[in-house]
Amino acid sequence: MLADTTKDAIRAAYARLKDGLPGFRARASQGKMIAEVAKAFARTGGVAVVEAPTGTGKSMAYLIAGVAVARFQKKKLLIATATVALQEQLVQRDIPLYLQLNGIEAKVALAKGRGRYLCPRNLMMAANSINDAAQMGLAGFDADLALWTKPPQARDKQALAKLRDAFDRNEWNGDMDSAPEAVSDLLRPMLTTSAGGCTGRKCGQFMICPFFAARRAVDDAEIIVANQDLVLADLTMPGEDEGWGGIILPRPDETLYIFDEGHHVPGKAIDRGASEVYMNVTVRQLSRLGRQVHAAYSLTDKQTLGKLSLDAGDAKLQELSNTLEELEKEIRLGWLPDPAETEPMYRGSLGQLPETWVEHARVLSMYTGEVHRWLTAVRRAVVEMTDGGPTQEALSRELGIALERIGKQASCWRAWSSDDPDDSPPLARWVTLGGDQQLVCHASAVSAGDLLRSVLWGNASGVLLTSATLSAGGNFRGFADAVGLPDDAVCLSLPSPFDLAVQARLEVPAMRTLPDAREAHAEEISEWLAEHLDWDAGNLVLFTSRVKLDRVLQKLPIAQVRKVRAQGSLGKSQLIAEHCADIEAGKGSTLFGLASFGEGLDLPGKLCETVVITQLPFAVPTDPVGATYAEWLESRGRNPFIEVSIPEATRLLTQYCGRLIRNETDRGRIVLLDRRVVTKRYGSGMLKALPPFQRIIERTA
Repeated sequence: MLADTTKDAIRAAYARLKDGLPGFRARASQGKMIAEVAKAFARTGGVAVVEAPTGTGKSMAYLIAGVAVARFQKKKLLIATATVALQEQLVQRDIPLYLQLNGIEAKVALAKGRGRYLCPRNLMMAANSINDAAQMGLAGFDADLALWTKPPQARDKQALAKLRDAFDRNEWNGDMDSAPEAVSDLLRPMLTTSAGGCTGRKCGQFMICPFFAARRAVDDAEIIVANQDLVLADLTMPGEDEGWGGIILPRPDETLYIFDEGHHVPGKAIDRGASEVYMNVTVRQLSRLGRQVHAAYSLTDKQTLGKLSLDAGDAKLQELSNTLEELEKEIRLGWLPDPAETEPMYRGSLGQLPETWVEHARVLSMYTGEVHRWLTAVRRAVVEMTDGGPTQEALSRELGIALERIGKQASCWRAWSSDDPDDSPPLARWVTLGGDQQLVCHASAVSAGDLLRSVLWGNASGVLLTSATLSAGGNFRGFADAVGLPDDAVCLSLPSPFDLAVQARLEVPAMRTLPDAREAHAEEISEWLAEHLDWDAGNLVLFTSRVKLDRVLQKLPIAQVRKVRAQGSLGKSQLIAEHCADIEAGKGSTLFGLASFGEGLDLPGKLCETVVITQLPFAVPTDPVGATYAEWLESRGRNPFIEVSIPEATRLLTQYCGRLIRNETDRGRIVLLDRRVVTKRYGSGMLKALPPFQRIIERTA
């Protein structure tokens, strides 16, 4: 139960919000969300899932409840989002506003992954290695230790000089997202590092390292904002006492978690357990690793490292390389890809691969484990040297990166050779053939449930998952299954604060064709857009595939094509900025976008008066993860289309519709150019699950 002092603090905070925020409107949905979040966080291990539509004011709701409970319990409040935009909104606007209104002083930290910060050691090495002598190799060792893979361009040299000067003058804190100069795709990985490439306290630049400065800020903070990838990565790191998490971020049992944009959590959790091995590239990397290991034995002047002589270590690397080549040979003999396929794939039915492949994977799992243990000792010996000079720095970095690669290979081979439990979905296991004819071996979990049950539910002090779209018309079963939600979790779908029946209408025109007639449907979409879209207004047209988007664009009259801004033609932010500028100037502008334009896009008022959804957003049927999960459901007499495909498509459709009405004064229409909501049995359920827009469904002739 909540203590009376905590209840009073929550009521007082909400009252200050009402009195102190200009134009504030009390909304029943926001009050209900505050109460449910507070109740969930009051219970040890409590979990709440709250679907809060646009306009609810969910960030203030969870701050009012979360900060009060966290302070009373002396816990950390960690807010995990899926987008940089929401992180910046929270850190720069919402949290400071909440603290100001309530007269609270609290330390707030923005936590990012290591790769989002400058590595001062790598900055120094990159600048020094511009010299021609460094390009020939460092201190007599081969060029494998040089940073530049090709001669630097003038713009890279200029950017490097500006970044170094700004950092040395303390004019830049090393956050790569706010770098004072644009950084190229070649330069960025040279200036950042991963956990494997970092030597921590052994590094001479440790005291000025931006990442560790950010870590210290996180340790001191009461409120932490992070991205979901970092939070899930931290949760899946083995911690103390055989537990999980608490390595980079606070311990789970000392933390109240808020996952905003929570609909991303299942996919991101699945991605945490995915692994892949590029066969040819891996063999080449092992050859390079061999040369780096030789450099390590020479630099440390050791006869044995990790209980292995150099010859014995070479033999282990060769065993690993040979077994990789043998597996590749087995796969090529056992699988003949269809030449007509643009992206050939072999997927194991129910995750089961040919036994000969599995046997090779068992051997590879053993070999990668042995090499990883030995390489750990080799790198430790290099890192712990007292005076190895620039070669030591370069070698430490390269061996650390190699260790990470070996670890990822080991994950894939463990997945390929392990047995699946009887009561859980199997792992998806598959092989693809790239355009360069390189084989790639893949493995992935097909459900986030098992992972989240092991690292989050029951370990965290409390968890809130919130988003504008989590259910299918108020039914949370699909989401609950996807994340393995505990049975005692509270699920709540709040009504929209807007009068959607008055503000918006949903139109389903009398289309002649269905999406499965691809060419004819694209033709009819272009005809409808040309004739019925207001090209002098602001519009958003959403597609489920790049092919159809391009096809429709090809068929439109040239005068209308000139008013289209298609995703991919420019960066997303630039496209939206140009769209907004044209609308404000009184010109028409229409955005053509894919799934990423269907969420998180905020175009209020005249910036978007019509949203056109060209097709119901069903998942791609060839996705190996989804296909394996569907097979498993079918093997248990369940219907994956009804249990997974329809609820997920309904959720996405609701999300796409949410692009239209962003505030109380917005007006507009949503047009669905897919008659399956009328002709298919499942269509009526999808329409019923959508918000209560006015409906105009045309009859066909």
